Amino acid sequence: MRIDDRIAAHQLDLSPQERRAAATLLEHLDDLATYRAAELADLAGVSRATMSRLFRSLGYADFDEVREQLRAQRAAGEPRRPEGGTDLPGHALREAEAVRRAVEHPRVAEVVALLATAPRVTVVGWRNSHPVALHLRQQLAHLRGDVRLAPLPGQVVGEELADLRAGDALVVVGFRRRPAGFADVLREALASGATVVLLGDPTALEHGRSVHLWLECPVDSVLGFDSYAAAMSLVSVLADGVLCHLGRAGQDRIDAISRSYERLAEVERARHPGRPRAGRSS
Repeated sequence: MRIDDRIAAHQLDLSPQERRAAATLLEHLDDLATYRAAELADLAGVSRATMSRLFRSLGYADFDEVREQLRAQRAAGEPRRPEGGTDLPGHALREAEAVRRAVEHPRVAEVVALLATAPRVTVVGWRNSHPVALHLRQQLAHLRGDVRLAPLPGQVVGEELADLRAGDALVVVGFRRRPAGFADVLREALASGATVVLLGDPTALEHGRSVHLWLECPVDSVLGFDSYAAAMSLVSVLADGVLCHLGRAGQDRIDAISRSYERLAEVERARHPGRPRAGRSS
């Protein structure tokens, strides 16, 4: 149980001083791991012995166990206030390294060839993985036909998996805090005969061992939330690789889509910086 759940469950069993200490823990829950037990006792206005008794009453050996639980929750993807405040320079360096690791993955070329040649490509993603899946589908749809996204709003993936055939490609985006039943979807997809690609962070490694192609992409961040910059960069690299693989055919499709945009007036026309607009003096 999380520490706030434990406090709620044991509230009536705590002494008045322990309740006071527990209230302080709840007030500082977002950055609790940045404190020492003695500092928390001072903040609550209770003795260090009272704070230690509280941790034992909640089922912890000591505050170190509390801190480890909080760190484990962050490692699982739960947003937390960054320890020591926001480190933007550190964030930028970590992002650059994450992008490098993602785009230099040794299986990228194999995935590119699959996405360029498979009769049908289906891209699947839930929760935080959905925007990455949506972006990948959008990029690929500019280059080739029969690229699908699942699940669509209000739908499940069963209908899409039923259409998979040998030779098709299924790209599953599975970053941490994946939905229950994720492994079942992979098993169903593998049974279809389609080639299954999994794009996920290191917590998906066990799932990655079961699929045909595994692309590891870090999302860890020094900030409070996971970062998907490396994932989006990897999508761009995959799409660029498919464009190079398809050559003239891919460019012709892009050109045809652009002409369609113009006929339907669906996209704002780009203006060149510094160039005077029609009807206005320079």
